[in-house]
Amino acid sequence: QVQFVESGGGLVQPGGSLRLSCAASGSLFSIYGMGWYRQAPGKQRELVAGITNNAGTYYGDSVKGRFTISRDNAKKTVYLQMNSLKPEDTAIYLCNYYPTRGNSWGQGTQVTVSS
Repeated sequence: QVQFVESGGGLVQPGGSLRLSCAASGSLFSIYGMGWYRQAPGKQRELVAGITNNAGTYYGDSVKGRFTISRDNAKKTVYLQMNSLKPEDTAIYLCNYYPTRGNSWGQGTQVTVSS
């Protein structure tokens, strides 16, 4: 069973930046697309950004131009560079396959944007 371990979250002021990392276990990382998702209190989980196995990317409308997703297949790691952060970006950020494949979710990493 693949596991995802997210890191890099924290408290940042509006306009600031963070870089999230997600390390995956297993040997199939390079075959599948990977995505970053987020869940804010009282809201449904949403897809923030996705990257296919050949590096094609997708971004949600609310993060286009501010967030960049990338992957390192040798390290089995996917990254999310977040710039120009806004208070509405506050959420727990999680990674998983893109599209999801019924795998379990990790703990996520908390991102809080506040002055």
